[in-house]
Amino acid sequence: MLQEYMRHISIFFRFFLLLLFSVQHYNLHAQMPGMMRRMQNMGGAGGGMRPASSGGSDSLSFEKRNFAADSVNVQFKYLDTAKYLTFDSSISDFYRRVPLKPWLANIGYNGNATRSMLFNPMRGIGWDGGFHALDPFAFNIHESRFMNTTKAFTELGYLVGSKAEQQISVLHTQNISPDWNAVAQYRLITAPGTFNSQNSSHNNIRINSDYTSKNRRYHAYLIIVSNSLQSAENGGIKDTSFLVNENPAYNDRFNIPTNLAPSIYSSRNFFKVNLLTGNKYTNRSILYRHQFDFGKKDSTVSDSTVIRYYLPRLRLEHTIESSINSYQYLDVQPSGAEAFYNINYGISQLPDTVQFSMKNTLLKNDFSFIQFPDAKNLLQFFKAGMGLLQYRNSSGIHNDPFTNILMHGEYRNLTRNKKWDMLLYGEFIAVGRDIGNYAIKAHLQRSLGANVGNLQVGFENANRTPSYIYKNPTAFPLKYKSSLADENISNLFGVLYLKKINAYLQFNYFLVSNYTYLKSFTDVEQYNAVFQFLRAGLTKEIKLYRNFKWTTEVFAQSAPVNAPIHLPSFYTRNRIGYEGKPFRNLILATGIEVRYHSAYYADGYSPVNGQFFYQSSERINNRPDIHIYNNFRIRSFTGFVRLENLNTATRDYGFGFKQNNFAAPFYPTPGLVFRLGVFWNFVN
Repeated sequence: MLQEYMRHISIFFRFFLLLLFSVQHYNLHAQMPGMMRRMQNMGGAGGGMRPASSGGSDSLSFEKRNFAADSVNVQFKYLDTAKYLTFDSSISDFYRRVPLKPWLANIGYNGNATRSMLFNPMRGIGWDGGFHALDPFAFNIHESRFMNTTKAFTELGYLVGSKAEQQISVLHTQNISPDWNAVAQYRLITAPGTFNSQNSSHNNIRINSDYTSKNRRYHAYLIIVSNSLQSAENGGIKDTSFLVNENPAYNDRFNIPTNLAPSIYSSRNFFKVNLLTGNKYTNRSILYRHQFDFGKKDSTVSDSTVIRYYLPRLRLEHTIESSINSYQYLDVQPSGAEAFYNINYGISQLPDTVQFSMKNTLLKNDFSFIQFPDAKNLLQFFKAGMGLLQYRNSSGIHNDPFTNILMHGEYRNLTRNKKWDMLLYGEFIAVGRDIGNYAIKAHLQRSLGANVGNLQVGFENANRTPSYIYKNPTAFPLKYKSSLADENISNLFGVLYLKKINAYLQFNYFLVSNYTYLKSFTDVEQYNAVFQFLRAGLTKEIKLYRNFKWTTEVFAQSAPVNAPIHLPSFYTRNRIGYEGKPFRNLILATGIEVRYHSAYYADGYSPVNGQFFYQSSERINNRPDIHIYNNFRIRSFTGFVRLENLNTATRDYGFGFKQNNFAAPFYPTPGLVFRLGVFWNFVN
């Protein structure tokens, strides 16, 4: 099986490389002069791209390779920003490479449902389906990166873990012409899981492109996103005593009885993912934005070269977006789980197949005006616009079309000296079912000097309709309440970075009213009183001895006793180890990582509805998570080697890694996990 699997992976990479090199066979050097002119004139790009080193020969003669020829400069920006950023190439933190972040509680294995252990309430206005347990494993529109590169750039990633866990990622970007860039990204996450019916398979595709006309007046952006998320559900294990047990059969965690899929065992075959009991969420989105500028032409002379560009004063912008979201729960063989469905969902007569689904479509048209007070600073502008949002929601016998009209305005200003960065933003729904929804933001960042750091303060307030499944009838077994009032969430925050001590200080003060939540597997509730939530954090790097460092993240948070929120009051993650360059071409980061959170009543999980719910009966008191890691980079090759959950070791009933922690009641986290990840980038 392993040899066949490795053969398939080898064929995949060979095919991709052959395809890539075939596409890139033509010579890109003819594009470079124009491309570099464009980079020199990007308003507010920051960082300054420099030409890649040339030199070397195209011949195949045996001579010393010039690795400078493999260098590439890539910058990127997001859809609603004009400031260009650069890739983070550090290797110290493995979690920058995977979607499952350390502050997320994961009920099973990589790919299963998650929730944050740090308070972060929903603040988006308008329609929201309410299914967010698999969000970290999906691509989305707003995180799409529009790039500009001196050469075609490709990164291949492959991660393998215990129990046949796999993550394959491919990123490719190139400038088709000096003013036209394209980005293609693919990611596959799949794992059979540790326990029965925990297999997952997530496929993500994103293609985006941006284009600027030769006269610099027309701009176009295109984003295409497709997500197919599949996560099996087992309803939790039936008895926690099975984890450390005298029965040797339970040493293989697949044999521990679970509440769902009791007679179905998920496949461990990487190439055969068959969802028999679980949730399948799909999303297909396409966005096209185009802009036209009014202003004046200008030029500069540098080294006897005339560089022409356009100074906009007024910009017209139109955005059209279409998306389809589908949510489905499926159990093809519920036999043996009658008690679980009856007690928790009131389903006394089980059909041959348990199935619930909901589908939503959106068509959005938005028109905006953008005015630049200073034509030479595109990071200062006023924006005002209006959007028409047309929805159609269908679930079972329910067919629910409706329309919202959204008004929005924005002011941004990053001063030329880069000392001040300001954002003022507001949007509200003026007409439609969600009338009265609004969101406002005010952010201010100030540079305190190159040797001091910077300070950011801000305020956000949102008034939003509760998620659709909480307030409207659907096929899912939720006791919705149509009388729910709008939620209101305020967030006052500050972030201080001190360069001298290499530390970030964070503070958040939340004020929440009409908080909507689940109080059981099916019951929706709303907490009408106003409550406050405080959170403070510190991230700091401490030099211990020479290249030995201690990087710590510490968060403390507090909520009123009566508020329906249970989160750990203390959370910390620490890395202690060596970080340095022991050899000329080797960068190394190796050490031990410890994560810990205080005991608390962790939310329960409702697998049929894909929701976490508030509970006060099962208190979780976990051991600290202990991992050892060895990360390294050799030129364009990066590797991550990890051995996780050493804390689960026990000598009871024979030595083994069986003393599992818990993410939710009856949902243990994995035992010992080995992960090996490799990432290789190259240029053409």
